[in-house]
Amino acid sequence: MSTNTDATTNRLGWMLDQALQMPETLYAVLLSADGLLMAHSEGINRDDAERTAAAVSGLQSLARATGEFCRQPAEQWRQTLVEFDGGFVFLTAAGEGAYVAVSTTGRVDVEGVSSRMQELVQRLGQELTAPPRFPS
Repeated sequence: MSTNTDATTNRLGWMLDQALQMPETLYAVLLSADGLLMAHSEGINRDDAERTAAAVSGLQSLARATGEFCRQPAEQWRQTLVEFDGGFVFLTAAGEGAYVAVSTTGRVDVEGVSSRMQELVQRLGQELTAPPRFPS
């Protein structure tokens, strides 16, 4: 159930819903680097979206830390794809300190989702940028 508080804090949710307008996509969350939920798609409730944001934050941190394995600095990380028996989780950088995660079924067009996520990130530009909470 959506609340007024959720509607206020989920002002970018409609943009995530647009990113899901392709077959076999399920849910989307927008999160900050420290795992705080910034927005979520309509199909996922706030509690599940918050839990997912926290988990995905850890995933992006691990992915960035393994960049040296590809001879790349952590700042070069762009996207992580996790495959399960029944689907995928796509995680993409969406600006400074912001990330978008999308879940799908296993029958999704992987390249299409990746492309759609890049379009979303480009289109949203500054709206998806989450500055660090405490400047260094």
